[in-house]
Amino acid sequence: MRRREILVGGAAAAAAACAFRTSAADQPAAKLVPPEKGKIPVAFCISNQATMIDFTGPWEVFQDCHVHGRGATMDEMMPFQLFTVAETADPVRVTGGMQVIPDYTIDNAPPPRVIVVPAHRSTPRSREWIVKASDTADLTMSVCTGAFVLANAGLLKGLAATTHHDFFDEFEKSFPDVTLRRGLRFVESGRIATAGGLTSGIDLALRVVERYFGREVAQTTATYMEYQSTGWRV
Repeated sequence: MRRREILVGGAAAAAAACAFRTSAADQPAAKLVPPEKGKIPVAFCISNQATMIDFTGPWEVFQDCHVHGRGATMDEMMPFQLFTVAETADPVRVTGGMQVIPDYTIDNAPPPRVIVVPAHRSTPRSREWIVKASDTADLTMSVCTGAFVLANAGLLKGLAATTHHDFFDEFEKSFPDVTLRRGLRFVESGRIATAGGLTSGIDLALRVVERYFGREVAQTTATYMEYQSTGWRV
């Protein structure tokens, strides 16, 4: 099966040319409040054929974030605790063939405060976990056709969202109750956010860092990563 077919579970790609703008907020993107001490748990949903950069891009952002003054040790200054979640404990093969052993299953994963949903093969059970975990999370974010996962789970109903530009038409046709925003790096709708795809997930993750800790911390993270895009700035 071709990669583009995998992204939406077999749906045909609909090509769309667009000039990318940065972001849109249909509901105010309020500041996210980190705990005074301890980590912010971030869950990355994975499965076979999960798109590599969709989850490893945001993973890199969160792992590189340091908040000086938050603690005395390097570990205390790293505010995010990252882990992968899959439907079962079996190793999964993500795009490119890399094997990943999930840290947790949907039956034993700790409650996350941030959920990252990349393009991947979701199931009714895994979507049920995302919905339940989203109830208590600060933010649930999708990358690329992870927006299809959130929409199928009912989390985007009545909201604005975006997805990878190859799938604009398919998404709009499949989810008429979601307002599709074309040509954006990401769209924020309250406690839900969706990124266009691939590298735009890095922008959205930097935006999450900014919402928790401010622009200076986000910019320091981007600079450390040698990431020159300013697409995360709203």
